[in-house]
Amino acid sequence: MLIAGLSPAEAKTEKAEKTEKPAAAQQFLPPDPAIGAPPKRTVGTTSGLPVPRFVSLKSGRINVRRGPGDDYPIEWVFAKKGLPVEVTAESDQWRRIRDNEGDIGWVWHSMLDGRRTAIVQNKTHTGEPVALLTEPNPTAGIIAYAEPGVIAQIKACKAAWCELKASGYEGWVERSSIWGTYSDENFE
Repeated sequence: MLIAGLSPAEAKTEKAEKTEKPAAAQQFLPPDPAIGAPPKRTVGTTSGLPVPRFVSLKSGRINVRRGPGDDYPIEWVFAKKGLPVEVTAESDQWRRIRDNEGDIGWVWHSMLDGRRTAIVQNKTHTGEPVALLTEPNPTAGIIAYAEPGVIAQIKACKAAWCELKASGYEGWVERSSIWGTYSDENFE
């Protein structure tokens, strides 16, 4: 069974031309977990939660602003509930987020959900589907295939494997085949 994917164009709408951010909104970002060591985490000044951290979008329509406030222009609008994003900073009730394409903006804190999701992406970037396996073992039986772009709930992550749930299927994939978790995170 093939689980259908979501194209990036379907997730974001009304994306404006990228422009330079005002000085107040510019901050350093942690290294991208896909290309190196896990980022150093601190405690958020407002939430008391780790920063950076992965969360998901709570609503199907979320404005992403250039800076932390209503007076900053809207850069684009997310149009897909459940997309994973990375919180990279906090400013009062605003959260700076980064999506799987590397785009950065600010959203109101209540638009984010602590439930963990991931986007399937083939680690070889060939566009081939990723197998959901019966157990965290490369020789395990295949339950289904997920196309790159599929958004799935993360049930657990252990070492190099994560258990996903999507479209009624549950199975294990290599952590390197998804975006939405750090390489050093283990949870159930």
